[in-house]
Amino acid sequence: MGAWEVFKDAIFWLIQWFHSWCGDWGLAIVLITIVFRLVIYPITRRQYKSSYEMQKLQPQLKEIKEKYKDDQQRQQQEQMKLYQEAKFNPLASCLPMILQMPIFIALYQVLQELETRIGSTDAVSFYGLVPDLTVTPGGVFAEQGIGAVVPYVIMLLLFASSLVIPMLIQPNSDRNTKIMMTIMSAVMLFFGWQVPAGVLLYWDVSSYLGVGQQQLSRWRLKRKDEQAKEEVVDVTPVKVDVDRAERKARPKKKR
Repeated sequence: MGAWEVFKDAIFWLIQWFHSWCGDWGLAIVLITIVFRLVIYPITRRQYKSSYEMQKLQPQLKEIKEKYKDDQQRQQQEQMKLYQEAKFNPLASCLPMILQMPIFIALYQVLQELETRIGSTDAVSFYGLVPDLTVTPGGVFAEQGIGAVVPYVIMLLLFASSLVIPMLIQPNSDRNTKIMMTIMSAVMLFFGWQVPAGVLLYWDVSSYLGVGQQQLSRWRLKRKDEQAKEEVVDVTPVKVDVDRAERKARPKKKR
């Protein structure tokens, strides 16, 4: 058995263990998601700090882009110089996403194999709100029509908006970033139409937990900055006006 199969079995075992405890497959996925977000929080906290520092650098980055708009190479050099001076790593925000991808893919495959693993998928639901977590929105629409697909479409819209909301709540978001995230959201809608509902549930919960953690981190970092400003004592040198006596001319000696 390969390492990937062992990893998938571990994911299935966790889902099954939580299901035996709570009695619902959807809630089991939600609980696994919460546990995983807590495990990777030390890493995501660095991402949130990096994002916060990036927002503070926006005015300087805008100035560099305006100053060197006709010289792309110099613009990139100045941006990298600014990042180095601020000790900012643009790649830090990618790590949490990279860490989640194996879970995402493994859960996708486990849900596809769930009927084989447990013998039936009749009760693989989320308290009846989402009747079957192993099917895709596209499959439900094709087989049962528009009425049956409504709960899956809601999950799908939450899945796509999970990229847009963090951008909207961040002040001074770059225009290019907004465009990129909007395009990615459209891609997510297309991609999410083809994935099992249980994977959408995982991604929805994970994303919105991440938004909450990010807002909490931003509040703490902002408060820390404000406290640091308050603690800075502005020592202004005291001016002492000294009235100098008028210098009298020396009497000349008579020869």
